[in-house]
Amino acid sequence: MGSSRYVSEIKIINNNQEIIYNYLSNFENLSKYVNEGLLAKMTEQVPQIQISNFKSDVDSCRFDIKGMGQAEIRIVERDPTKTIKIGSSGSMPIGITFWIQLLPNSAYETKLRLTLDAEMSMMIKMLVNKKLEEGINRLADMLAMLPYK
Repeated sequence: MGSSRYVSEIKIINNNQEIIYNYLSNFENLSKYVNEGLLAKMTEQVPQIQISNFKSDVDSCRFDIKGMGQAEIRIVERDPTKTIKIGSSGSMPIGITFWIQLLPNSAYETKLRLTLDAEMSMMIKMLVNKKLEEGINRLADMLAMLPYK
């Protein structure tokens, strides 16, 4: 197993840093956006990974990956208004550590950057490396467009 790092471009969100942090640090907010349609779209993008049965609470998300079993991502550390650190568990063939980093740009503008460290075999890396490089920026784009309240 080797470690690979993927870093998104910096995105600007037109909202206050604290509001964005409070929203993203509660995984229950994700359940509004993760539905069967989105899961089908993800499977279309990466056919090797079929996700279903998404469930979330404040600190974690659980889901099934076809042929691999249940996987979970959990918030493992919060640095209020600045960083949310997420780790993986369950039966995923890769181990991930993921950071959401927020910095104020002005009173109502926040910079967002995502960093993903993935532990995976060379074979899995060959299959998903390009998708992870693209996916980290797509996820950053998606997070930048959420209606933070």
